Order: sequence, then structure tokens, then C-alpha cells
Amino acid sequence: MKKKYILDTNVFLTNAKSIFEFKNNDIIIPLKVLDEIDKHKKRQDGVGLNARSIIRILDSLRAKGNLHKGVRLGKGKGILSVRGYDVEDLPRGCDIQSADNEIITTAITEHKKDPKRKVVVVTRDINMRVKCDSLGIPTEDYVPDRIISNTNELYIGFTTHLVDDQRIDQFYNDEEIFLEKEEIKLFSNQFVMLVSSANEKKTALARFKNYNQKLFKVNEYKQGIWSLKPRNKEQMFALDLLLDPAVPIVTLVGKAGCGKTLLAIAAGLEQVLEKEEYKKLIVSRPVQPLGKDIGYLPGTMEEKMKPWLMPIQDNLDFLLNGKKESMNIYFDKGVIQTEALTYIRGRSISNAFIIVDEAQNLTIHELKTIITRVGENTKIVLTGDIEQIDSVYLDSTSNGLSYAAEKLKSYDLSGHITLIKGERSKVATLASKVL
Repeated sequence: MKKKYILDTNVFLTNAKSIFEFKNNDIIIPLKVLDEIDKHKKRQDGVGLNARSIIRILDSLRAKGNLHKGVRLGKGKGILSVRGYDVEDLPRGCDIQSADNEIITTAITEHKKDPKRKVVVVTRDINMRVKCDSLGIPTEDYVPDRIISNTNELYIGFTTHLVDDQRIDQFYNDEEIFLEKEEIKLFSNQFVMLVSSANEKKTALARFKNYNQKLFKVNEYKQGIWSLKPRNKEQMFALDLLLDPAVPIVTLVGKAGCGKTLLAIAAGLEQVLEKEEYKKLIVSRPVQPLGKDIGYLPGTMEEKMKPWLMPIQDNLDFLLNGKKESMNIYFDKGVIQTEALTYIRGRSISNAFIIVDEAQNLTIHELKTIITRVGENTKIVLTGDIEQIDSVYLDSTSNGLSYAAEKLKSYDLSGHITLIKGERSKVATLASKVL
């Protein structure tokens, strides 16, 4: 039998098109949910975008019929209705001033109208699900589209492969070594550690581009760039991608202190100031506070962005050996720029090296908006830690950074590496492991 799904506000703020995901079951939107959505419509982020989108969707449905009586969502879909509740259905002890309680009461009223139909409350609010269960109301979590089911499945950009001992010797002697599809499944720009079948300590690091090309040696960067030398193989892989103009999209994932942001900025400075492959270095990050927001910030856009970009400033200061005068000159000349992602829509950015830090706080829609701004001769680098997400509407499997790493892995224009070892300090490494 068809069910009735009562959708909570957070479902719409996560995905504006969620009403089309319940097959031929009916959807009930509590009137209170519309009030809650209205409070978020002016936000300049993914939540605000979803709020505005669902309002437009409901308005288009209203034109087709009556939202109170119900409007069919399409062929093979259920009927969507906006409903209120009967006050006498409010559970004893519950405060009617609570939005959650109004939504729960709506579910009770709908069940009383048609006791034979199963009524299910769908919410991402854990406490809301606990309350529903306590009142005997069926409830479900809303799971948004996830590119992977858990973080262990995330593409890491590196693998090991057992080969004959002589193939490693041939590789070091600059002979052409090819891998076959039947031998191992690899993605474009994936790194491979060849391991000798005769001696597991005999290895070689290579980058795979495609099955029609030989394996390429990974530069160890022993001389370093901007006084920065890779301390582990993952950092070597990252620099190999960051310094290759043939790979215009690079994603770096790793825990705090693994060097992903520092490596990206060093590679950007090298290619903008030294090699002059790009005209400017643009750095930005999502404006997502940790903990309670302190409110509006005064000043120009650059002044407003300064607190958010202090980690970038710290890395620049380190790479420029504390020469703040030099850093200020680069900023004044526009060689190094800070960019607010809020105002990036509609732009076309050419001849630039773009770094988007903390990209795990981006939604899939925001990520698409940013990457589609990339113009000719521009490289974009997305860095972040998918275990440190500050947005309540994203998690480690549904954020923009994870989505980009997975969706782009098959294309030769992109490269990804997951950095594992912390290199900031022993304290930072310990904290990332045990806290």
C-alpha cells in the first residue's frame, strides 16, 4: 500500500528536489515547514539555494492544481499536499510552539484521517526521530545522494602492484614499461608502486596515464620548491600533480597537518612567480565558521575575507620566510589574490592557479559552480579534510570534495591523491589520530 511521507524542513534544505525521490508514495509538507524554509531563503550558501529552489518548485506545482487538495508530481509519482494539523492531536506534554512538535502533530492528524495508510516522518534530525519513535510514529532518516557509501571506499589515487623483478630494473633503466587492463585496473594519473615479486623491498614509484602510454617516473623533488621538500611518497605524488600543467584539476584529501594546503601554495608560487606559467595565484575557501558564528565582519571584501584566509596567510608567510613586505607587494600587484566564493558565479577566470581550501565544506552544486568558472590556462586545486566538516547538511560521503575525487578519477584532466601521514608536528599528528 502507498505510504504518506511527512518531510521535515532539513530534508528540503539538503536537497530541494527530494520530493521526487519517493516513487509513487504521497508527500505531505506540514505548513510549519514552509515557514521554516522561508527563514533560510536569503542565505547566500547552498542551504539558501535549496530554500529558494523548493519555493520555486512548489510555486510551479501550485500553478498545476491546489496544494491543499494535492498535486500529482508526475507520471509514476505520488501526490504532494501541504497540510496543517488539529490542535487536539498534540501529544500531551509537548509544546506547540516547537516547530518539531507541529510537524509531529501533522503526522498524527494525517494518520487519524486515514488509519489504513502508513504515515512516515522523514527527518535528518536525530532527536526528532527519537521523539517520533517515543510516540509510536514511524520515522526514517533522509540520506542524500552519496558518491560512496563510506570513507573507506574513497579513491586515494595510489595503489601497489606486484611485478617481475626484471621489470623494475627495466623501469629504472628508462625502458618503456606498459601495464595491461587484464593485469590491473587503473585510472588516469593514478600512482603505482611497483613491487618486486622476488624482493618486496625492491620498489619503484610510477604514474599511470593510460594503457597506451608507458609508466612515468615520479619526480622526487630532492631540491625542493620554495625551501619545501616532500617528506613522504604521498607528498611527492601531490607535487607531481600540482606541478604538471597537463593536469588542470587536482584534488588533495588528508588529515590536518599532512601538508596539502602548504604543498598547493608552494606549487602555485613556483608556477606563478618563478616559471610564470600562470599570471596570478587565487586562494579562497568556503565561509563556514567552526562553532557559533561571530556575525557580520566590517570592511571591504578583502578585509571580510581576511579572518577566513589566515591559514593561507600563515602558509604564505612560511614559504616567503616571514618577508611580509614581499607578500604585501604581491597582493598589491594582484599577483596573489583572495576571492570570495559567494561572488564567483558568472565569472571566467583565465591564466590563474586557483586554490580552494577546506573544499569539504562545499556542496556538490557549489563545487560545480566553482569548477565551471575555470577558463583557458587555469589550474584549480581543491584541498580539504573530509573528516572535519563544519556544515550540518554535509558529511564525509556527500560533500563536494569527495564527489569531485570520485567523479573525475576516470579523466586525464584530473588527478587525486590522499595524503596520510601528518607532518606538521608530533602534537598535530597525535591529535588527528586519537582525538
